[in-house]
Amino acid sequence: MSEIMISLKNITKTYQSMGDKVQAIRSVSLDVAKGESVSVMGHSGSGKSTLLSILGALTPPSSGVVEIDGIDIYKLTQEQRTDFRREYLGFVFQQFQLIPYLTAQENVMLPLTTTKRSNKEKRDMAAEVLARVGLENKMKRLPNQLSGGEQERVAIARAIVNEPPLILADEPTGSLDTKTGDEIMELFQKLGEEGLTILMVTHNPEYTRYMKRTITMKDGLLLPETEG
Repeated sequence: MSEIMISLKNITKTYQSMGDKVQAIRSVSLDVAKGESVSVMGHSGSGKSTLLSILGALTPPSSGVVEIDGIDIYKLTQEQRTDFRREYLGFVFQQFQLIPYLTAQENVMLPLTTTKRSNKEKRDMAAEVLARVGLENKMKRLPNQLSGGEQERVAIARAIVNEPPLILADEPTGSLDTKTGDEIMELFQKLGEEGLTILMVTHNPEYTRYMKRTITMKDGLLLPETEG
């Protein structure tokens, strides 16, 4: 029996919108084992981004229990939750969210800012992880000197520099062409093979083949799963 990294038990999320209640998530239960890679499919408004936000310790559910590595994350204080995100989670976004005036290496060093390491250690860790994503020769370049695919590689390097056990990716290939998107997905596949747990929201069914499992959301509900 594999150890569980993510355990969701009867999660619901209800928003108030224009005086009406909107159920973004409806009684979702899900287990993801350590080292599994899971793609989350669904049309816009299906609840997949809300699910990612709940898993990211950013949006409390209206009801239900969210455990990551056995930790009930919404029983933590705000401060503890911030520490939890830094230690446990790596976030990868569609829009890269790189600081334009920092080099690739300096962008990757950002999650290390609050850690008790020397500047040399931080630089070395950033260099090492940039080499892992194939950018060892572009560490000193600014984001506008990099292609879209290279910027996404920097974003992935930044997400994994702290060696978090769980990566949450929100449409990481959404602004890339097909060829570059495939390259980024191959990188995610490689990270999964190295033992990281990955949960990735995507609208592209072609990319589910890079993940071990696929779950589909519709109207806030989880549909039956298919093997990736």
